[in-house]
Amino acid sequence: MATDPSLWPLIGVAVIIAGFVLRFNPMLVVAATALATALAAGFPLQKVLATIGIGFVKTRNLPLILLLPLAVIGLLERHGLRQHAQQWIAQIRSATVGRLLIVYLAARQLTAAVGLTSLGGHPQMVRPLLAPMTEGAAEARYGSLPERVRLKLRAFAAATDNVGLFFGEDIFVAFGAIVLMTTFLHEAGIDVEPIHVALWGIPTAVSAFVIHAWRLRRLDRELQRELQGDPVAVKPVHKEA
Repeated sequence: MATDPSLWPLIGVAVIIAGFVLRFNPMLVVAATALATALAAGFPLQKVLATIGIGFVKTRNLPLILLLPLAVIGLLERHGLRQHAQQWIAQIRSATVGRLLIVYLAARQLTAAVGLTSLGGHPQMVRPLLAPMTEGAAEARYGSLPERVRLKLRAFAAATDNVGLFFGEDIFVAFGAIVLMTTFLHEAGIDVEPIHVALWGIPTAVSAFVIHAWRLRRLDRELQRELQGDPVAVKPVHKEA
């Protein structure tokens, strides 16, 4: 006779929701969730600790992989990477914030579509290069920028990276989400090839590019109206390195 499965292991969902609502340390929340779920499922404490230890040993080099590029980027910023990026983009008279971000959006989507998702990103591309370049392009046309405008430009730079990555990687046939979807469909008795799922992601990616590119073009008009400057007549402003 079949018995109903225990729902106690789902207590981990409540733990992780409560932890994030109360703004506890994410690492502690995840560890507490793992312990609560394992103990509720009847796993011995010794086995739980051994599993956590094995996972830590297997991924002990991961912090080095993540932190080393950040240290290199921080060193480059200390030696004027942001200032040089601003000055370089300010020398291109036809560059606007919208045009710059549209070019980056296209590059981000295309590289993500072939699996090169690490070429961009917030810490290694948006903060040290893309955001300063958008500010430099705006300063070259409108002069000194208010703080609210700088924050707005940084937000658009980060959003452009997110849109390009999110909709670009859905076209990559070996992307984890595509593998997950095809596996789920196979278990449900529906045979679908990963290449077909990836190809059907192209219309969505194209639509996302068109919509966000339109928002970026509108951003140029909003900046011109908000800053009340003629983009041709305003004298470019260059920062010292």
